[in-house]
Parts: sequence; C-alpha cells; structure tokens
Amino acid sequence: MVNTLATTTPLKFHVVIQSFTRYLLSMPSKKITKSEQAILRELIFVEPFSHLLEETGFTPGTLRDELINLINRGFIEVYSPDGLQSVSPFYDSDNIQQFSFQATKSGLKTIQNYAI
Repeated sequence: MVNTLATTTPLKFHVVIQSFTRYLLSMPSKKITKSEQAILRELIFVEPFSHLLEETGFTPGTLRDELINLINRGFIEVYSPDGLQSVSPFYDSDNIQQFSFQATKSGLKTIQNYAI
C-alpha cells in the first residue's frame, strides 16, 4: 500500500514555497530612509554597534530599530562580537549592541543606487 500523504506532501510544500516566493517578489520594494543609508555607508567592512553609534549619532534605540529593519530586509549580516563569524539569522535582537554588522551584497547595491 502506498502512503499517499508521504507522496503528495513534498509536492504541496513545493507549491506553497513557489507561491510565497512569487508573492515576495511581486511586493514593491520599499525605499530606504536617509538613516538606513547612513548606516549602510558605515558597513562596507564589519563594524561593531559602538562604531555605528559614534559615526551616525543616533540614539541606541533608533540605531537598534534601523538595524533590525535592515537585517530583516537582507541588507545587513550579523556577526559575532569579534566580527569573525556570521551569526545571521541567529542573533539576540534584545542584545543587538553585542554584535558586529556588515552590509550584504544587496545592501551595497542599494546604497550604490542612492549614490549622488
């Protein structure tokens, strides 16, 4: 006897993934804000949270929120505190000040599109 659930489930899962991917790709891309641009410009190399605070002049709360937005959009990768190992997507957003960050390829392309 053939287990129909086992043979149809991967196909259904594949269809759901395809549909979700099409949905994400069809969404209009949100423009990045001036503050997000300022953060991305600082992240050509791996930089700690403290460096971003000094260079941008943002409050810790504002910087935290902007970083989380950029991480969720795939523009920033999160690194261990020493900056040697990527920990994305497994980082503690409540203690984001303990990590280092670097712009991803798509993050760098985004700031290149906004260059004057």
